[in-house]
Amino acid sequence: MNVLSLSERLSAVAAHLPKSAHFVDVGSDHAYLPCYVCLQDPSSKAVAGEINEGPYRSAQKQVKLQGLTDQIDVRKGDGLAVVQPDEVKQVVVAGMGGPLIASILEQGKEKLGRVEQLIVQPNIDARALRKWFQKNGFILQKEQILEEAGHIYEVLVAVREGKSIYHEDADVREKELLFGPVLLKEKNEAFRAKWLDYKRKLERNVANMQHAQQVDEAKLASFKTELRWLEEELND
Repeated sequence: MNVLSLSERLSAVAAHLPKSAHFVDVGSDHAYLPCYVCLQDPSSKAVAGEINEGPYRSAQKQVKLQGLTDQIDVRKGDGLAVVQPDEVKQVVVAGMGGPLIASILEQGKEKLGRVEQLIVQPNIDARALRKWFQKNGFILQKEQILEEAGHIYEVLVAVREGKSIYHEDADVREKELLFGPVLLKEKNEAFRAKWLDYKRKLERNVANMQHAQQVDEAKLASFKTELRWLEEELND
């Protein structure tokens, strides 16, 4: 059996799973995450889902190599099609864009009946997931932002039951959907680095739009609102 270690990004995802988890990892690639979790906790079970043949075979090989065929079932399929309704209690989707993860959850909604926890790690646009949670009865519980090898990642955890952590004021809530209500309070170095970079790009976009022959006024107004938020939060 090979010694298995995870990237900081996947370690952050794994840390949010409870003991004795029974989860699906969508887009599991080499099944590193399920293998790591099940090696740490022999009472855990997992489904490693992969749509592409190469990664699917790699996942099968890794699970066998780690001696985890009794704990991890590797299945080939698209998104949540790899699990049955009520089969798992946790869903993990990591390493994709926020809108794609939201689409996977939306398309597999009938599989989420008994799911207690969603752990997602979007590479871009976490706001799409915060909005999806709100619309679909999941409550954002925890957030984490970290930098690894020059890339910045966010991890979001949503649960079925609990108290909303968003501000009651609608305008403040819109800002929290963009930045993350937890991350906005912490404002660590990774948070500041992410949003300073985004601010520079947004300033260029606004400048370009203002010089265009035809201006999308609604989009321009939205960008200007985000710039105002960025200045407020980064200067705080």
